[in-house]
Amino acid sequence: MSYPATYRYTKEHEWIEANGTAATVGITEYAQHLLGDIVFVDLPKIGQQLSQKSALGSVESVKAVSDVYAPASGSVTEINDALTSAPETINAEANTTWMIKLTLSDPTELDSLLDAAAYEQYVNEESTK
Repeated sequence: MSYPATYRYTKEHEWIEANGTAATVGITEYAQHLLGDIVFVDLPKIGQQLSQKSALGSVESVKAVSDVYAPASGSVTEINDALTSAPETINAEANTTWMIKLTLSDPTELDSLLDAAAYEQYVNEESTK
């Protein structure tokens, strides 16, 4: 699995790509692989304030329902409405299928996240347990 170098990652398997205070959030290739076939996505409302590590929504697969957590604090500016009718898009393109867009309230929170190499190492360690 490949993990884009421009993203930052959480140990809960979310990715975030930030440009200044504008950020895009999704779940990782590893997360969608663990979940299996995704059948439903629950997303927050536009304008909702999120705190880092708080649940922003959930992803339901044929195996389980999993919470998705905010990699950083901010205000939701956009949600990916296409996921309502085609949640399986995440299975096909997890690295490029975004779930929400945020205006970050504290971009320095990104410093606490993993870079691509550290995330890949974390996933390798987790998958051998």
